[in-house]
Amino acid sequence: MVPFLDLKAQYRAIKAEVDPAVIDVLESGSFVLGPAVQRFEAAFARTYELEHAIGCSSGTAALHLALLAAGIGQGDEVITTPMTFIATAITIDLVGATPVFVDIEPDTALIDANRIEAAITPRTKAIMPVHLYGQCADMDRIQQIADKHGLVVIEDAAQAHGAKIGGTFAGGIGRLACFSFYPGKNLGAYGEGGLVSTADAALAHKVRMLRDWGQDRKYHHAIKGLNYRMDGVQGAVLDVKMRYVEAWTEARRNVARLYEKALAGIPGVILPVEKPGRRHVWHVYGIRVDAARRDRIAKALNEAGIATNLHYPIPVHLQPAFAELGHGPGDFPLSERHGAEELSLPMFPEMTAAQVDEVAAALRAVTAKVAA
Repeated sequence: MVPFLDLKAQYRAIKAEVDPAVIDVLESGSFVLGPAVQRFEAAFARTYELEHAIGCSSGTAALHLALLAAGIGQGDEVITTPMTFIATAITIDLVGATPVFVDIEPDTALIDANRIEAAITPRTKAIMPVHLYGQCADMDRIQQIADKHGLVVIEDAAQAHGAKIGGTFAGGIGRLACFSFYPGKNLGAYGEGGLVSTADAALAHKVRMLRDWGQDRKYHHAIKGLNYRMDGVQGAVLDVKMRYVEAWTEARRNVARLYEKALAGIPGVILPVEKPGRRHVWHVYGIRVDAARRDRIAKALNEAGIATNLHYPIPVHLQPAFAELGHGPGDFPLSERHGAEELSLPMFPEMTAAQVDEVAAALRAVTAKVAA
């Protein structure tokens, strides 16, 4: 049996540090924000070369905060991709703006920067690229377009802790960036958590107020805000994990290299790619197989003891929640094809070479059987 990820193994490895850190929060009574969250924010900013890092209650909260801080609101349009988790589009809708979708690159499933300019209208106020699966979108091109048209770039880096493009970490390129610490993420909390990063001190101050009811000091509400504060326990857990996240990232990258060799040459299997000049952190290792066979292959792998997942089978433009946008099948064909073909294989830093070989052997046998 090869699990999709192994959070218990990770906990056991750091238990001796996590448990005292959590108990310290419980004994201190600093359950919301507080010193543990501040230490984590500082460690995250230091590790990923960010000017300001503001912890919050979830990745969705981070996206919402960034849009609010950037002044995106009623009647505005935000360009993004339909190949993402729905939170990207939901938060755009929450501020009263409209998500405008652009199709993806066929090899990476990242937003195709060359299609963005055609989607810009007088109502466009921002571009929200998604660093899907742990690889940065083409940020050089996206930032050029944004600068040309006076648009704000907000990075959805929920899956990209430690990813790089051209030597710059995800989160340090756009005007604002958003991270998620959902437990299954490369850097995961023991519950929910998120973070907004920015190099703009004024924006950072605004985000800090927005996450805490708009307060600039206790009981003085300068703006209308929300309760998006990170709790102390999550800050403590994440602060401990910051000591290990880069080693875990390199372990993931090694697993990806092992997969590349072990899966080479399997008929009908297309492997994911890492673009030159980028550091992929492999939140998801998603292969592509024939859409007509994908679900049968996944079922057979699961029966063989290999856990799999799908990211994401129904692109956002085809979700019933966004029916009001009027999109239908065929509007973003590359995203639709990717959603129908993608199959996520086990990927976690503790994964062994033997487990990679086990996955590869099962995949080779299953694809041959399904094809026959």
